[in-house]
This record gives sequence, structure tokens and C-alpha cells, in this order.
Amino acid sequence: MTATHRWQLLAIVVCIGILLYLLGPVLTPFAAAALLAYLGDPLVDRLQTRGLSRSAAVSIVFTAMTLMLMLLPLILIPLLNTQITTLVEKLPQYIDWIRERLMPLLVDRMGVDPELLGTDQLVEMLKSHWQQAGGIAATVIKSVSQSGLAILGGIMSLLLIPVVTFYFLRDWDQMIQRVRELLPRKLEPQVVDIARQSDEVLGAFLRGQLAVMLALGLIYSIGLWMAGIKLAFLIGMGAGLLSFVPYLGGILGVGGAVIAALVEHRDIAHVVYVLIVFGVGQTLEGFVLTPWLVGDRIGMHPVAVIFAILAGGQLFGFIGVLLALPVAAVLMVILRHVHEGYVQSGLYREGEAAGLEARESGLAADQRAATVAAPSAANAGPAAGNSLATSPSPESGGPSPGS
Repeated sequence: MTATHRWQLLAIVVCIGILLYLLGPVLTPFAAAALLAYLGDPLVDRLQTRGLSRSAAVSIVFTAMTLMLMLLPLILIPLLNTQITTLVEKLPQYIDWIRERLMPLLVDRMGVDPELLGTDQLVEMLKSHWQQAGGIAATVIKSVSQSGLAILGGIMSLLLIPVVTFYFLRDWDQMIQRVRELLPRKLEPQVVDIARQSDEVLGAFLRGQLAVMLALGLIYSIGLWMAGIKLAFLIGMGAGLLSFVPYLGGILGVGGAVIAALVEHRDIAHVVYVLIVFGVGQTLEGFVLTPWLVGDRIGMHPVAVIFAILAGGQLFGFIGVLLALPVAAVLMVILRHVHEGYVQSGLYREGEAAGLEARESGLAADQRAATVAAPSAANAGPAAGNSLATSPSPESGGPSPGS
């Protein structure tokens, strides 16, 4: 690839990036539909391998995805409403427990400044933020109510997602093939290899990790409910959904559940039940769920995962947190290919020939030294044997040295 071609490719990439930025609000339903189609395409391919046509397989998968997306809000919203209502009712009890039990422990045992733990300041801060949030919500609702076009645009976007998802599912393989045909023939094998590995990593993360998060949320929620925790669903699902950050979901879940157990039941037995629930959940995650649903295809160290999430949040906010791990996983694939290219490059292998010649010359010198030393040892051996053979021993009856 010449320098002119590189500049042309860079200009095309920059123009596409600017165009995507300008069309961001319009592209949102298409991006959501593309994500749903990407998640459902493997199921469509499996149904095709069993003899179904593409249209029939797409219809089955699309119907299942639509029913699931419709049923989840109907199930989750009432549960969340009940749990949030319970939390608001018991919030004074939690504040009293923190003020009477936790604060004296931190002050006496750890020497924490009491002013830093003032619950009155915390309550005032929460009230001020709630008032600001309410003012913002009122402003947004007022502006939306005054703009019928905004409401119509939101409804149209929601209606576009299932329609575009269906067409994406039906034509997904054809679109991938068209994109592959546009690649330069010289770069096509390498780009396809990177895309294949990136697809494996993204599929492992999006499908596997999402399944692990939901499974952990259900395990924690059911276990805490059996342990008698009234906020079981809120704490359990929260811990499960935060489990994509290593140890974060478990730590926050254990902390919240232990506090809930102490406030609600005021005994150690329920704390032990909570620890058992999270211990079972962590064990299932490490030995069953993650190896089965995710495996080792992502290949990211826990420290790299934490850094990627923090960096994504710092650069792009909440959206950056959501996209941090998929982008980092794809970057890991690209960096792996860059590393392989560097190892095979002349920059890495510079001086390798000289080092090989030096090692070969050293081995040759060692072999010559061994060859010279071998005859000397062979000649010295017989001479020593003859001298021992000709010298009589006193036991053989021969002449003694004194005779």
C-alpha cells in the first residue's frame, strides 16, 4: 500500500466518523436493531443447519426475541416498584442503624473523623440531589409535552427497531458478504481473520457474559429471598448485573445484603445465610457459569478489565462503561496481531543472525576442545594401565622394594 493509498484510506475513515457523529440521533434505532440482529444471528444459523429456511428461522428467532423483550418489563417493573417502595419505607431504619452501630465502630476502632460520617449532611445532600433531579425531570417532561414532534419521533424510533431488526436478521449473512467483497484483495485474508477473532470475543462477551449476569442475579435473588431478606430482588439483581466488573458485584452485594440482614433481623444467623448465598453464587460463577457460558475466549486479565471500565467511564461516561469491555476485547485481538507482526518483522529480528553465528561459533569451539581432549585421555589411559601391570605387588610373592 502506497502513501497515497494510506492517506486516502485515512480520509475515508475520518469522513465516515464525522458522518456517524452527525447522524447519531438518527442511527440510534439502527444501532439497537443491529445489536439485536447480531445476538440473534447464531440462533438463526443453527436453525438453518437443522433444515429450516432462512425466512422460517428468522421468523422463529424474531418472535422469541420480541416476546422476551415484551415480557421482561412486565415482570421486572412491578418487582422493582415493590422493592423500591420497601427500600424507601425502611430507609430511616437503615440510617438509624448506620448512626447507632456502624459510625461508633468506625470512630472507635479506625479513628475516622465523625464529621466525615455525619448522616445529617448525607440526608441533606440526598434531598438536594433529589430536588435537582426532580427539577430536571419536570423540565424534560414539560419540554416533551410542548413538543409533539419529539413524542412522535420517539414513537417512530421504537417502532423502527423491530422492523429493522427483522430485515437485519434476514439479510445478515448477505451484508457481511458484501462488506467482505469491498475489502482490498491483498488485505482481505488478514482483515477477515481479525474480524473472525473479534466476532468470537464479542460473541463470548455479549452472549456469555449477559447470561452469566442474569443467572447470578437470579441465584442471588432467590437465595436472599430464601434467607428472609426483603430487598432480595433489588440487591441480588444489582449484584448480578454488576458482576461484569471482577469482584465489584460480589463486594457490593455482600455489603448491602449484610446490612439488610442486620437491620431487618438483628442476628448473626441471617448474616451467615447471606454469606452462604454469595459463596454458592461465586463458586457457581467460577466453576460452572463462566467456563460454560463464556470460557477463555475473551482472554483479558481482571486488572485490564477494571482499567478498561474506568477508562471508558472517564472518557465517555456511562456509555463508555457499557462499551468498555467489548471495545477492549477487540483491541486485544488487534494488538495480538500487531504483536505477531512485530515478532516477524526485521526490527525485532535485527541482530538475530549475528547472535546465531556467535552461538554457532561457540559450539564449534567447544566441539574442537572436546575433540582435542579425547585423544589425550585415551593415550594416558593405556600408559597408566601398563605401569600398574608391570609393578609387582607384595601379595604376589614378587621381589619386595627392600630386597
